[in-house]
Amino acid sequence: MKKINYPISLFLILLLSLVFSSPLLYDKENSENAEYDACTSIIVGKAASTDGSTMTSHSCDSRTDRTWINIVPHKKHKAGDMAPIYMNPKETKGPEDTDVISVGEVPQVPETYAYINSAYPVMNEHQLAIGETTFGGKRELKSDEGLFDCPELYRMALERATTAREAIKLIDQLTKKHGYNDYGECFTFADPKETWHFEILGPGAGKTGAVWAAVRIPDDHVGVSANASRIRRIDLNDPDNYMASENVFSLAQQMGWWNPESGEAFEFCYAYASRNSMNSRRREWRVLSSVAPSLKLDPNAENYPMSVKAEKKLSVKDVLEIFRDYYQGTDFDMTNGINSKDKEGKVIKSPVANPFMNSDYKELFNVKNERTIACNRATYVHVTQSRSWLPNAVGGVVWLGYDNPVTTPHTPFYCGMETMPKSYVVDGRAKFRRDCAWWAFRYVSQLCYLRFQEMAKDVEMVWQDIETKAFEGQTELEKKVVEIHKTDPARAKKMLTDYSHKLANDAVARYWQLGDELWTKYTYKF
Repeated sequence: MKKINYPISLFLILLLSLVFSSPLLYDKENSENAEYDACTSIIVGKAASTDGSTMTSHSCDSRTDRTWINIVPHKKHKAGDMAPIYMNPKETKGPEDTDVISVGEVPQVPETYAYINSAYPVMNEHQLAIGETTFGGKRELKSDEGLFDCPELYRMALERATTAREAIKLIDQLTKKHGYNDYGECFTFADPKETWHFEILGPGAGKTGAVWAAVRIPDDHVGVSANASRIRRIDLNDPDNYMASENVFSLAQQMGWWNPESGEAFEFCYAYASRNSMNSRRREWRVLSSVAPSLKLDPNAENYPMSVKAEKKLSVKDVLEIFRDYYQGTDFDMTNGINSKDKEGKVIKSPVANPFMNSDYKELFNVKNERTIACNRATYVHVTQSRSWLPNAVGGVVWLGYDNPVTTPHTPFYCGMETMPKSYVVDGRAKFRRDCAWWAFRYVSQLCYLRFQEMAKDVEMVWQDIETKAFEGQTELEKKVVEIHKTDPARAKKMLTDYSHKLANDAVARYWQLGDELWTKYTYKF
C-alpha cells in the first residue's frame, strides 16, 4: 500500500480536534477539586537566593483564566477622581476594556503605578510582586456585601503600594471600608527587601469587611502556598514578622470556631479553613523537601513548617525546576509501573507513560491520582525577581512561560518595559489563534502528552536552549542598561522592551516550528 504523506495543515486540524475533544485534556478526577486546587506559589527570601533577589511566583493552573498579558502604564489623576472597581476583571483584558462591568468606585489617588498585568496582576514599577493561590476556607465566611474580589485587590495593591507591608496595610484599609466578597485567598508578596505570606477571607454572610493574617518569610527561608491555608499561630506582639486584621480573634469567637477559655491556642488555618487536602499538602511537602532535604519531612503529614531554611541558595532556574516537578524518583510519580518492551524484549517505561494523564487513562493503567506541582492546566507560570541594588526598571523582572512548565521555556519581562509583545496581549482561551503566543506553547504541550517519554526529551532540548540563552544574556544586558539608565531612562526602558520582545518572539516562533517538527517526526507513532 502506498503511504500517504499528510500535509502539516491537516495535522494541525487533527491537533485542534485533540485540544477540544481529547480525553487527554479533561481530567474528571482533578476537576472535582479544581476550584480550590489550581495554583502553586513559591516564595524565596533574599538571603535564600543566589544573587540576593527576593522571589515570588505563581502557577496559574486554570482552565478558564484568560491568556492575555499587558502592561498598564503609570497614570496621574485629578483631585476628586474616583476609581472604578470591576467585577471579575481577570476574565477581560483588564480595566481599560469597554465591556468590563463596574460594581462600584473608591476615591482615586493622585497617581497610580505601572504594572505587568495578567489574569492576576504580577509586578509594578517599584518591583513589588505578587503570587497567588486560592484555598476557599469556610463557606460561612463568604459575603456578597463587599466591593473587592481577589484580582481587584491585586490591582489596587500594585497601583498604590511600593512595598509588601504597604500593600497589606492598604488591603486592610480598603476591605475594612468597602469589604471583600471572595473566598479564601493567599497572596505571596515580594518587594526588593522582604517576602510575606498573606491570607484573607470574607467576614461572614451579610457583613462588610474581611479577616486576614500575614507572616513574614525570613530572609534565608523559602515558603510555599498550594491551595491550603498555612498560617497557624500568630504573634501580634511581633509586628516585624506578623500582622493581622483587628477581628482575627473575635470573628472566630463569634462564629463558634475558637474559644479562648478552652485553653487551646488560636490557629488561623484551623479557625477559618482546614488542612484536609492531600493534593495541597503533598505539594507543600515536595517544595519544602526540595529546599531542605535534611529535614526528611513526611509526605503524609498534616502540617509542615511555615517556611524552611534553604540548604542551598536558589536561582530562578532552581525555582523553575521545582515548578517542573511531578514527583520524579518518588513513589508518587504516576508514570511508575507503566511499562512496555523494546525491540530487544527489555522492559522499559512505556512511551505513553505520562504524569499528566486524565482520569480515564489512570483508570486504564490502575494509577492512583496525585496533584503534582507541574500542571497541564497551567495558563502560565511566572517567577519574579526583585533586586534592591538595581534601578527599579532593571531590578524587577518576571520570568514567564505559558502552559505546562515541563514543556515550556521562560523568558524575562522587565517591570521597566513599555509594552508586551503583540502575541502576548492576545487572548486565545476561547479558540485557536495563530497570533496568540499561548497557543504556540499549548500546541507543543498537547502533542507531547501523546508519547510523553520520547517527545518530552525533544521538547526539553528546545526549551533548555531558549532558557539558557536568556539566563546567560541577563548579566550583560543589565550591565549596559544600568549605565544608560543613569543619563537616559527612556532609552534604557526601550532597550529592556526590545530585548524582552526579541527573546519572547523568538521563543514563540521556535515553538510553532517545533510543533510542526513533532508532527513530522511522530505522525506514524500515534
